[in-house]
Amino acid sequence: MSAMDGILERLSSLVAFDTCNPPRNIQADQGLFPWLQQQLPGFRFQLQDSGNGCISLLAERGEPDLLFNFHVDTVPANEKWQRDPFRLRVEGERAYGLGACDIKGAAACMLAAVAENDRPVALLFSSDEEAGNSTCIRNYLKNNRYRKVVVAEPTCARAVTAHRGIGTAMVEFAGIPGHASAERALSDSAIHRMARWLNRALEQVEARQEAHFQNLRGVRFNAGRVVGGIKPNMIAGDCELKLGVRSLPAQDPEALLEELVALAEPDWIRHWETGFLAPALPACADPQALAAGEALAESLGLPPGEAVDFWTEASLFSEAGCAAIVFGPGDIAQAHTADEWVLLEQLETVHAHYCRILAS
Repeated sequence: MSAMDGILERLSSLVAFDTCNPPRNIQADQGLFPWLQQQLPGFRFQLQDSGNGCISLLAERGEPDLLFNFHVDTVPANEKWQRDPFRLRVEGERAYGLGACDIKGAAACMLAAVAENDRPVALLFSSDEEAGNSTCIRNYLKNNRYRKVVVAEPTCARAVTAHRGIGTAMVEFAGIPGHASAERALSDSAIHRMARWLNRALEQVEARQEAHFQNLRGVRFNAGRVVGGIKPNMIAGDCELKLGVRSLPAQDPEALLEELVALAEPDWIRHWETGFLAPALPACADPQALAAGEALAESLGLPPGEAVDFWTEASLFSEAGCAAIVFGPGDIAQAHTADEWVLLEQLETVHAHYCRILAS
């Protein structure tokens, strides 16, 4: 069996497991996690079930000093898929399947690599990265002993040492209900107040687009969901907005959210609260934190990549004091898309890097 055959055989099995998140109907004693243990003979296992489908598996062989992390959950398949999302299809130079890019392809590369030798290695598989809470990794880090970590995400097979932080929030706008024929509807509608605040927030964000970190510029902002009002002839008494920001390294996403919410008039907002908050990579502004990641990538012989706009759990390892980098096959542009795919060439490249690192 060729190396590519071994990768695709394992990727086919991984894609066939429905690990969509939501609903995250993943169990520790059946399905993917028992299969992973069967694929790793001779390993020691620590299985942690944090409830609600949040499961992690630490698999260790020998006494390594480097941890590789893979999340095995995927986003749901959307209605635009033209292929069976749970059946791997190889067409030309691409392998199609749900999670093939994000990030079951990377897991398949590693499973194939560890089967080819008996060298020390530590692998951490988790099931809730796509949930936006990272319960698995946060719980694992309470007892982590590894100070060097490679987190698998699609980076076009280049080592990424910096990316944005993330913050989400829910904001409840308050209005004064009444008949829509009243002139005061212009100022008293909760939806109108939300719209005025949103315009101020957009102006604030646009004014900060010259801020930069390496190749990353500005702040990312998105108003993702708005719900409010009852009907056109009633002044809306309530409006709820869910939003998110992506901060530059050295920016605090929570502080950025607070700054934006403060743009509202005192009586506009009834309540607001943060949702998912996580730092950038590296997790602190200390230049030594960035240097640690760069040194790890160099020591592993991985080609360097630019900082990226998307967030990964590498930042949580960095926050815990680890030297952390992001490295895996695939392009983030293919993640979460219909008919998700990964290039065979990148699977082959990452597998070769894994084999070389394990053999060193």
